Amino acid sequence: MKSRYLFFLFFVFYTKASFAQDTYFVQDSIIQVNRLNNKISELKAFLNGHPNYNQTIAILIDFKQFSGHNRLFVFDLNSNKIIKSALVAHGAGSETGNPDSLVFSNIPNSYKSSIGKYKIGVSYYGSFGKSYKLHGLDNTNSKAFERFIVLHKYDDVPDLEQDEPIVNSLGCPMVSPATFDYLDKIIQAANNPVVMEIFY
Repeated sequence: MKSRYLFFLFFVFYTKASFAQDTYFVQDSIIQVNRLNNKISELKAFLNGHPNYNQTIAILIDFKQFSGHNRLFVFDLNSNKIIKSALVAHGAGSETGNPDSLVFSNIPNSYKSSIGKYKIGVSYYGSFGKSYKLHGLDNTNSKAFERFIVLHKYDDVPDLEQDEPIVNSLGCPMVSPATFDYLDKIIQAANNPVVMEIFY
């Protein structure tokens, strides 16, 4: 009888704990979706006023999300759908010791990521193979080109989500080779420069 009672208590406690975790996960997911939707609306408004940029595809990076989770999103502006999500690294200098908190900078040699909108510029071949130069469009990332902040690949960035943080960059948005190949095709197919926005 006693063992049955203990089992019952364990079951109730476990169920409540699991429900609480699931509720938190759902609430957290809803918050992420709402933040992303708000940012998409803002970016659409920006693009409507700047027809010289690509009007069909945009890239968003939500650095508020844990680095082991997908936080790079390719958004189809015509169908209003996310057509690709992937892992992306932030700058090592942005680390604070708290996995839920990052800091950002526009200062050269800070090794920190910079939030803001970027124009994806021309491609070139460097230390990481083919890469894309980035031009900051906001005050928060205006020195991106000067800082050599580029979109590039790195073999140690995984393709699949994981429970552990992924590798950091020196301030660049850094993706896996497979993700880079996907982005490369989209960027090459675009008639006008693609806008990428990093937000937090």
